[in-house]
Amino acid sequence: MWTWRRHIGQITFYEEKNFQGRSYECMSDCSDMSSYMSRCQSCRVESGCFMLYERNNYLGQQFFMRRGEYNDMHRMQSMGMMFDNIRSCRMIPFHRGQFRMKIYERENFGGQSNEMMDDCDNIQDRYRMSDCQSCHVMDGHWLMYEQPQYRGRMMYMRPGEYRSFRDMMSGQRFMSMRRITDMC
Repeated sequence: MWTWRRHIGQITFYEEKNFQGRSYECMSDCSDMSSYMSRCQSCRVESGCFMLYERNNYLGQQFFMRRGEYNDMHRMQSMGMMFDNIRSCRMIPFHRGQFRMKIYERENFGGQSNEMMDDCDNIQDRYRMSDCQSCHVMDGHWLMYEQPQYRGRMMYMRPGEYRSFRDMMSGQRFMSMRRITDMC
């Protein structure tokens, strides 16, 4: 049976490896963790899914975290984390229902467009699109990756209009997309 605490999500950050030192428990979004701790060397996701960000206010590189224990954040580079500190985090709400997103080849919803309802491991192969520079997320929560096969830097997209990925993250383009279907 799911408890209320499991529904909302919970992550605990620790200043030292192996869950040692000062800690900060978070059950929602946190735009600036620096007032709670100076660094993060390990974390434990008790429930829910979270995006971690290298800078305050949900900026910079991002990393998706699901339920589990992460005793050494520096060793996470093998899983794709390319930064050594966490400054903000965002809880990803569980979505029930359909997933829909429209991707556009150019900024400001220009050029070729395609509507998606499922994961796409390569927009070049599936849609013959060489680039994706804007999108409109209508339903669900998505992860977008800079390379095919869900590799490279990622960005969390929640429902809304995204007119220019360049404005959000310099030089960013996306070549594969995946729905966040985890209940975590």
